[in-house]
Amino acid sequence: MNVKFDEKGLVPAIVQDADTKEVLTLAYMNEESLEKTIETGETWFYSRSRQELWHKGATSGNIQTVASINYDCDQDAILVQVYPKGPACHTGAVSCFSERVVEGKANLADYQILQSLEKVILDRERERPEGAYTTYLFEKGVDKILKKVGEEAAEVIIAAKNRDHEELRWEAADLLYHLQVLLVEQGLPFTEVLRTLEERHKDRS
Repeated sequence: MNVKFDEKGLVPAIVQDADTKEVLTLAYMNEESLEKTIETGETWFYSRSRQELWHKGATSGNIQTVASINYDCDQDAILVQVYPKGPACHTGAVSCFSERVVEGKANLADYQILQSLEKVILDRERERPEGAYTTYLFEKGVDKILKKVGEEAAEVIIAAKNRDHEELRWEAADLLYHLQVLLVEQGLPFTEVLRTLEERHKDRS
């Protein structure tokens, strides 16, 4: 790769979730860590404070499997898209960018739990762990998933008619989960649905 390292031999690396497109962290790589990232298929970085290489997830188990690596038009920054096996931040947060400076009208960060749920469902679709309910849905196929979406929608209606907020809360959560499973099965990222809602909001405001 024709990457331009700075005078300290480093290049900033932006790490992004390959599925949800959420930015997870900003770290630095030197030539050796970049080579190890390419060779192993997992992210390696250079710690400026410790002045040594570090393998993401080596101690926590939260490794990041590389999906793609690109550099920008100036060749002095790297974008690494990954499939994370756990939180990116040492605090336990999904992303290191959890502190908000500006509050937007329709900030997609408000829907982090839905993005996290989508990530879990994507993992289930890929790995198909035995005994998982999501695995069962994918193995049964789209007709079973559609049936569950319909059933949960009907239960939301019943809960609303009963004026039962507790029941409605649970049924709405079930509906959102099964809808997320359907979207994954169809290959439609949930963020695209959110952006459609945002565009409609802008058009009507």
